[in-house]
Amino acid sequence: MQLIYEQSTPGRHGIRLPASDVPVAPALPADLLRSEAAKLAEISELDLVRHFTNLSRRNFSVDTNFYPLGSCTMKYNAKVLENSAALFAPFHPMTALLPGGAEFCQGTLGLLYDLGQLLADITGMDEVTTQPLAGAHGEMTGILLISAYHAARGNRAKKKYVVVPDSSHGTNPASAAIAGYEIITVPTAPYGDMDLELFKTAMNDEVAAVMMTCPNTLGLFNPHIKEVSDIAHCHDALMYYDGANLNAIMGKVKPGDVGFDVVHVNLHKTFGTPHGGGGPGSGPVGVKKSLIPFLPQPRIVMAADGAIHLETANPEAIGRTANFFGNFGVMAKAYSYIIMLGREGLIEVSELAVLNANYLKEKLKPYYDLPYDMTCMHECVFSASRQLEHGVHAIDIAKFLIDKGYHPPTVYFPMIVKEAIMIEPTETESKATLDAFIEVMIDAAQTTECNPQALFDAPLTMPVSRLDETKAAREQKICCIG
Repeated sequence: MQLIYEQSTPGRHGIRLPASDVPVAPALPADLLRSEAAKLAEISELDLVRHFTNLSRRNFSVDTNFYPLGSCTMKYNAKVLENSAALFAPFHPMTALLPGGAEFCQGTLGLLYDLGQLLADITGMDEVTTQPLAGAHGEMTGILLISAYHAARGNRAKKKYVVVPDSSHGTNPASAAIAGYEIITVPTAPYGDMDLELFKTAMNDEVAAVMMTCPNTLGLFNPHIKEVSDIAHCHDALMYYDGANLNAIMGKVKPGDVGFDVVHVNLHKTFGTPHGGGGPGSGPVGVKKSLIPFLPQPRIVMAADGAIHLETANPEAIGRTANFFGNFGVMAKAYSYIIMLGREGLIEVSELAVLNANYLKEKLKPYYDLPYDMTCMHECVFSASRQLEHGVHAIDIAKFLIDKGYHPPTVYFPMIVKEAIMIEPTETESKATLDAFIEVMIDAAQTTECNPQALFDAPLTMPVSRLDETKAAREQKICCIG
């Protein structure tokens, strides 16, 4: 495909700007002006539209292809949610922070307040802040809240450690380390969850928090989670819930009911915004009552008369974590998603996500190794160890799927599984789509045995084929493809 400038033809135009209807500003100083006109592409509107449309067709998206990316919940998101967010486009997010601004933003602040109440109910928390701009940002906020909690009790210097399972998301230990904690990693037991006996050994009075994803990154719900929480609390450690996999348990289990004290929720995975591509994200954080005093300010609170206002007078608060109240458009979509589905709808989302994952697991386990062969939740993790006997790695299977029209699942994560292939079908895919994907996965396994070179050569249908991924990561060359 030609670059946009290669299609340029002198004298061709795509737009005609209307005459200015505002006063002409004073001339700029000469040293701020161009010495020659900008060299913009001269191209018709039709050619421009075709150029960018054709570029977009080279992308994978959940609107065009099945996107079974494990641990990321790449589900279809109804377009009505985009309309909901667009309703608020005229409102600037900083308006409420101006003197008297809250009076003019009762609708938008009310939406955020109601969303916080809904998320608190879903997660079993007492209050939610919507400020964090992404999941990892929510993690950082949660850890700072935990640190403030211990500091208020005079224990911050004593509390040196954060415990994480070895199957945790990499952001968990990273967030804790940035906040000044040392990490204690607990291995996974043969039953697929953090080894309970080793956890008991790791716990001591110097542990500030235990960070867990439940269900974990193997797609398994920890049956000992209440016992884990009780042990942590006996050592005055708080329980932190990574909400990345909340899609599996909405309406079924509230993290707060099994002992978690702090929760971050990925609105961009679970509640109606497409995930991936670098954003936008949203990571609201919920807390139990004992941590409310430390929440970021300004807090959105409701007065006795129903008016929404901003509270800024709490000296124990950790301060601001964002320059306003989070990514409002993402939160508007999440609010619409929750209201549209209702309690029963959210329960059905979780039930179908779990059903789809277990259907895939049962259909594919004759062809791929399943390190933890038990009922999973929203995702299942296979291993390509069997295919490795023929020289085929998980990455080769991923590239093969691209030629078949499917985005690859997550590979090589969690790292505790050799040649991991993590698949999350979500609740929004039909049985027909899952069956077609299963056939392609079986085809990949069978081709591995009879013609492994076909997997080594893939993909053949893309603008570029195999890249040296290590070199690409280390020697990035960013350029404009337009």
